Amino acid sequence: MSNTLQLAIDLLARPSVTPQDMGCQPLIAERLQAIGFSIESLRFEEVDNLWAKRGQDKPLLVFAGHTDVVPPGPLGAWKFPPFEPTIHEGMLYGRGAADMKSSIAAMVTACERFIKKYPNHQGAIAFLLTSDEEGPSINGTVKVIEYLQAQHESITWCLVGEPTATYRLGDTVKNGRRGSLTGYLKIKGIQGHVAYPHLADNPIHHAAPLLAKLCATQWDQGNAFFPPTTFQIADIHAGNGATNVIPADLSVIFNFRYSTAVTHLQLQQQVVDLINEQQFDYELTWEHSGSPFLTAEGELVMATQQAIREICGCTTELSTSGGTSDGRFIAPTGAQVLEFGPLNATIHKINEHISVKELDLLSATYERILELLLVA
Repeated sequence: MSNTLQLAIDLLARPSVTPQDMGCQPLIAERLQAIGFSIESLRFEEVDNLWAKRGQDKPLLVFAGHTDVVPPGPLGAWKFPPFEPTIHEGMLYGRGAADMKSSIAAMVTACERFIKKYPNHQGAIAFLLTSDEEGPSINGTVKVIEYLQAQHESITWCLVGEPTATYRLGDTVKNGRRGSLTGYLKIKGIQGHVAYPHLADNPIHHAAPLLAKLCATQWDQGNAFFPPTTFQIADIHAGNGATNVIPADLSVIFNFRYSTAVTHLQLQQQVVDLINEQQFDYELTWEHSGSPFLTAEGELVMATQQAIREICGCTTELSTSGGTSDGRFIAPTGAQVLEFGPLNATIHKINEHISVKELDLLSATYERILELLLVA
């Protein structure tokens, strides 16, 4: 059993359902401290965060990730207990195997081997880990970045261990992510009897033409790196189930996943303009959980592509698809940000797993990236 596999098993055995860390970060900190990292444990509210750094020179390469996992769901549906990591037919099963405790294990052991070979490497290496990525993400990476900026810490490159591969390790890495904007719309009507509609004002009837317009709108054309912005309705609620009552109001939740071709403020204004055309009373609030980011080129992209060619034997596709990640908090600092990790086919699913062979390849690839960036 490799050191990477053993560490992954040790991490998977800890039921760190968000925002709990359950001792994952202290375990990692102990390993990193043994190879010369200084350790800072940063707790904000109920969230544990770890900042570990070796060296003071530039450039600074940061490995970023999260130790929290999503809930396992119905335990009886799992082939093996989700927090009793099990190797079966070459696969390591457990909640967090793909997202993303295995990546963290691979990063740690890659650094251990790299520092043993190159104790006087150029620049500096750091780890930024949080237990608040799968949750609301308000006391995790974003708070650590604020802390680092107050300390005048500048990140050159950041490699996020999110699962990115589609069919085989290394076939896809994420060089950007779309932004996310959520709207909470309440359309106000007047409650009444369905037999006397002239004495009421039906908010559902106001909502229908508006939602049709919102769904039919093309918000932008996208660009070379991003598909066009998408609009999706996540929830609609009105009434109390009675068949003879016109409801007093209707609530809609909708979400934009948007590209760098438009800003969240432009999207908000477009929505307000469409609503105002309808001339009804409403309330609208917004939640902007992250702007889009893009690392189109640079040393990190080139080093990662080369390392994947050498270790994994495949050509890498750069992609900005999928949801958000904590990279959205790091990219605005000016850092080059790239996401590279294992297959994402089973993330958040029952029987989440990762190939044991690809786990060791992932660690070897991280090590090669370190060599390409920090060895003359």
